Amino acid sequence: MKRSEKEAVVQQTSDRLSRAKAVILADYSGLKVEQMTELRQQLTAKGLDFVVIKNRLFKRALDEPGLEAMGDQLTGPNGFGFAYEEPVDLAKILVDFAKDNPKLEVKGGVLEGKPVMASQVEALAKLPSRDVLLAMLLGAMNGVARNFVSVLAANPRGLVTALQAIADQKGQEAA
Repeated sequence: MKRSEKEAVVQQTSDRLSRAKAVILADYSGLKVEQMTELRQQLTAKGLDFVVIKNRLFKRALDEPGLEAMGDQLTGPNGFGFAYEEPVDLAKILVDFAKDNPKLEVKGGVLEGKPVMASQVEALAKLPSRDVLLAMLLGAMNGVARNFVSVLAANPRGLVTALQAIADQKGQEAA
């Protein structure tokens, strides 16, 4: 690889790192080309990237704050997953793919500038997506409002019920 090509790779990687909300490292050794292609297709469908970059070149691109911790994990062949919007999707796809293809090993990464270990990536993969979490929050907020309206409506409802009972009682006395 020529020096200009290396500089271009470092620049592209630096650009990806600056835009990424999460970067997950995975050891891909032993995976076949078809498996790597399948993984990349799954990630690309969600707007995510998975690239193989030499560790030496990746270290040169680590100029973002909080990313220097990744330098310790850079041993052996590594693939790098980049999430620009939803980090949970990246974790889910990589962890699910690793279950079906045990040769892919999630090593860890960086989430919002903080280093994460492989176990934390797996925990992140178990979280519901952002849309599901927002729906759950909206449902909880809606339940509070519904209960509040029910409490407010209870007093007038009780008054109406009491007045109806008095009217029924007076109607029976008159008869």
